[in-house]
Amino acid sequence: MDITELTAHLSRHAQVIAQMTHDVSDEQARWRPDADSWSILEVINHLYDEEREDFRAFIQHIWDDGGKWPGINPQSWVTERGYNQRDIQESTINFLYERELSLQWLRDLDAPDWDATCETLWGHISAGDVMAAWVAHDLLHIRQLTELHYAYTQQLVSPYVMRYAGEW
Repeated sequence: MDITELTAHLSRHAQVIAQMTHDVSDEQARWRPDADSWSILEVINHLYDEEREDFRAFIQHIWDDGGKWPGINPQSWVTERGYNQRDIQESTINFLYERELSLQWLRDLDAPDWDATCETLWGHISAGDVMAAWVAHDLLHIRQLTELHYAYTQQLVSPYVMRYAGEW
């Protein structure tokens, strides 16, 4: 695993995410395509909390303790923590701040044991698995943000259609 390259990916992902939330109106930031979907504001705050309370903390837990991961519940945080009532620009700044802390933490690591594991509800997981998931998690949410922008644009242009652009 090339940690330098993965750290660079996390840095680039943060910039993409920031651009996808930049100058988004409050209306668009809070808009959901349906009741089961998240808004842009919910996505960015999820990323912020994951940055603080999941990936970096989980990897450190594996190295420090190796015991059972106490777990988190990011799905419930969306409503419990009122993500959709927050400010989009402040939320993005918070995410970028935490991501910078994570990037510096990763750069400062000295010979980390990526094969170290801990027990979870779904079995053993290594620090390397969590690192790989961290990078993939960003990509999943970049895709989600892209889908939200597309769906919002669809409703903006109605009754016109966007099919001339190509298949989605």
